[in-house]
Amino acid sequence: MKSAYVKDPQEQEIAMQRHFNIRLNMFFFSAFAIFTVIIVRLAILQFVEGPTLSQQESNLRVKDVPLSPTRGTIYAAAGEKLAYSTPVQSLYITLQKDYSNATDKGKTNRPEALALAKKLKEVFDKFGTPDTKMTEEEIIKAMDLDYRQNNGFTPRRIKIDLTAAEVAYFLERKSDFPGIDIVEESIRHYDPDTVAVQTIGYIKKYKGASTSLNKYKQIRESKNDDPAMQYTETEDVGYDGLELFYQDELRGKNGYKSVPIDPRNMATGIAEITPPEKGHDLHTTINKNIQMIAEQAILDQIDWVHSHPVSGKVHPNAKTGYAVAMEVETGNVVAMASMPDYDTNVWQSGGVSADNWTSISSNYQNGTITPISSGRSGHNMESVILLGSTIKPLSVLIGLNEGLFTTSTYYHDSGIAYFGRNDSASVRNSQRHAYGSIDPASAIRHSSNTFMVDMVGEKLYNRYGSKGIEIWDNYMKQFGLGISTGVDLPNEYLGKLEYTNESETALSRLAYASFGQQGKYTAMQLAQYTTTLATRGKRMEPHLVSKITDTEGNIVKEFNPVILNEVKFNDAYWKEVIGGMETEVSFAFSGFPYDFARKTGTSEQWADGANRDNGVFIAFAPRENPKLAVAVVIPEGGFGAYSAAPVARKIFDAYDQEYGLDGVPKKAKNEQQQQSSNNQTGQNGNQTGQTNP
Repeated sequence: MKSAYVKDPQEQEIAMQRHFNIRLNMFFFSAFAIFTVIIVRLAILQFVEGPTLSQQESNLRVKDVPLSPTRGTIYAAAGEKLAYSTPVQSLYITLQKDYSNATDKGKTNRPEALALAKKLKEVFDKFGTPDTKMTEEEIIKAMDLDYRQNNGFTPRRIKIDLTAAEVAYFLERKSDFPGIDIVEESIRHYDPDTVAVQTIGYIKKYKGASTSLNKYKQIRESKNDDPAMQYTETEDVGYDGLELFYQDELRGKNGYKSVPIDPRNMATGIAEITPPEKGHDLHTTINKNIQMIAEQAILDQIDWVHSHPVSGKVHPNAKTGYAVAMEVETGNVVAMASMPDYDTNVWQSGGVSADNWTSISSNYQNGTITPISSGRSGHNMESVILLGSTIKPLSVLIGLNEGLFTTSTYYHDSGIAYFGRNDSASVRNSQRHAYGSIDPASAIRHSSNTFMVDMVGEKLYNRYGSKGIEIWDNYMKQFGLGISTGVDLPNEYLGKLEYTNESETALSRLAYASFGQQGKYTAMQLAQYTTTLATRGKRMEPHLVSKITDTEGNIVKEFNPVILNEVKFNDAYWKEVIGGMETEVSFAFSGFPYDFARKTGTSEQWADGANRDNGVFIAFAPRENPKLAVAVVIPEGGFGAYSAAPVARKIFDAYDQEYGLDGVPKKAKNEQQQQSSNNQTGQNGNQTGQTNP
């Protein structure tokens, strides 16, 4: 008898078959579900996400190569081109194969590249100009076969400034030169008259600039992904002057070439080109005629002091000179001369030859805003020199405003002033003059050193002690001396404030500062200081650019007059000081038709065992309703009345011709008078012709 716990084999087999069928159905159902999910996902990829993924794939296989834009033009005030770019056609090659010696494939392909270089040379020799011929070695170097300068997909510039015949030849035979492209670029030109060259500035290649200037270092480090804003290694960029200060406006935007590449980073297929956008144009306040007259006036006056004795001495060590002319009401700088200058076209290719560098290395920077100047004087004087007596109008203003004396105070000038413990130090007037009883205006007119020491320097110290230095410094900076003028140029020097040198006593520093022997400032700072005197306290921001326009001439930005700060003094103080600015300058200003305010300066600086006289001069005209302020500096030029003042006179005369110191341009007036005279002569001639048989 079977146990109740043993199943019937038949029932057992039926149960097993049933479980198998269940498992099989579950398998088929699971497989169906999985395949359904896969099909749905593939459909989504194909129809929904397909375009996005396709674009991403395309991006992985396309590289955007920047094409440099054409720089904007820099114009003079009357529209003359001071810096401009002209289009040229350049030959580029995008490598289609790996030619590098680093791979076996490259070595195999190398002869093909060398043959191409030889073929290119034959074309250049036949259709190019003699001065642009290239050797095979130069062509091979430009091809950069070993990727020393560029990636595989980056086009290499082989030759710039192709002739029309070269362009035609390559365009007709593109199939014979795989990877060859003709690309329009530009060459930078500067006015051959060398107009304000240090102010306009110059260009360099981005590759070199990005290792030396912070602006371009930051651009390189930013790694901008926008191809329109990326810089190319061979692109010309501003390196100084307006070219640098307005680099972003002048540059424009890149075009770019979208190059298909393969996994080996080599170009495949035909590139698409997006053209560059030309940069904006700068319209400067520099008047070319006034600028050129200022430049020549400096050179002429340097020659003059070499051969004409003043007070028994000639000044052969005067080698350099600086002048800035600034409109009083607007702050517009109409002339900025740093002499001697040079031809900026030496930088045309974005670099400079060794020979050219030797000739320009001492005078390529702007001496009107930096101590690194247009060479050095015979005893190595910088362009930033002591102000000398040109500080005296401000010194008197300080004394009046501080209540150290009044406009009616009289001082007995004995020709010498003593100061310090037991009067151990002394200062004399120039040529030991003693002026007797003088008021503040007369102290400026006669340029009394003793008045400044006794009535300003020593009294400031007696009232404030060592804090008198801080008081003095604050006044200086309100007039633009020792701080930035705000001029739209890079690398402005702020001056050398020797009255802050604590190795000397505070009294001594204030005494010498009071008559201009403790502060060295730039010609630009002197011009702004003079303008502040002319406006009776309004420190105007200097402008070198009046507006920026696009390629269609539309105004992008316009610059309006800006008052940086305003000094509030009693009107009587201004009247007293400006009335005293009547230094004798008949040698330079004989016959000048306007009443004008002026102050000469002859600062002394020790060099090579003796004091050397620097010529300094400031002036504004007319005295009432002033239009123009001028500052001139001639290191080692001797008395300012004979070295610097004649330069200022020529600048004033030139401005009067162009714009009119009374608001009426004399050039236009003279032309009208000449035309009227010609018309009258013609009428008389016609009448004579009618009466004569």
